[in-house]
Amino acid sequence: MRFRPCIDLHQGMVKQIVGSTLTDDSGQNPETNFQAENPSNWFADLYRRDNLTGGHIIQLGPGNEKAAKAALDAWPGGLQIGGGIDLDNAVSWLDAGAEAVIVTSWVFHDGVVDEGRLQSLARKIGKQRLVLDLSCRKRADQYLIVTNRWQTFTSEAIGPGLLDSMARYCHEFLIHGVDVEGRCQGIETDLVAKLGQWGGIPTTYAGGIRSMEDIESIATLGRGNLDFTVGSALDIFGGSQLRYADLVRLYAADAP
Repeated sequence: MRFRPCIDLHQGMVKQIVGSTLTDDSGQNPETNFQAENPSNWFADLYRRDNLTGGHIIQLGPGNEKAAKAALDAWPGGLQIGGGIDLDNAVSWLDAGAEAVIVTSWVFHDGVVDEGRLQSLARKIGKQRLVLDLSCRKRADQYLIVTNRWQTFTSEAIGPGLLDSMARYCHEFLIHGVDVEGRCQGIETDLVAKLGQWGGIPTTYAGGIRSMEDIESIATLGRGNLDFTVGSALDIFGGSQLRYADLVRLYAADAP
């Protein structure tokens, strides 16, 4: 199990927000836990110096391209990029230094997976450079994938059949538990257990992590099959519950 770092960008700045408060309304700001004084490349350079690979940059809406490219310049080949990625711009982001592109909304149409789009993208860039974001929200007893800044429910539920099918086209999954994202109130234990039981391609869980106990629960419920990322609880993002240096020491790729 590895610690995967993140850089969440909103309006060109590094922020930690409450994921469920994102909207498509440019005049409505999401609930924000933290806004960094340091630019995106400061965080990318920190991750580079600590040799943390496989982290992700997520562009939360428009106006983030400059900051995203600055981060990629600081850690070329070390970070993945997501947010508005499609068939037309995926190659340009890889050329800009991204290790891989992260795609969600573009591979869905009318609430279901558009397999033709998925095939076209995997064929164009190769599955080794494609990460699928299957971030989800709970409805009844299912975790349904959400698109369009996590506001639109699809009819696709996280489960072995869907994961097996989509894993044919990508190298990794990134999965946020959106309902707890940014709230520092604990993880989605049912979702973590479901992902751990599957145990296919590399998968990173995000959402609600607030303590070392939560991380230990991910290790146990995830059966060692999940990596994790931490946002608002981390000291470099204004949090007080978890120290970045501790996670690097314990959960970096080369940690004992």
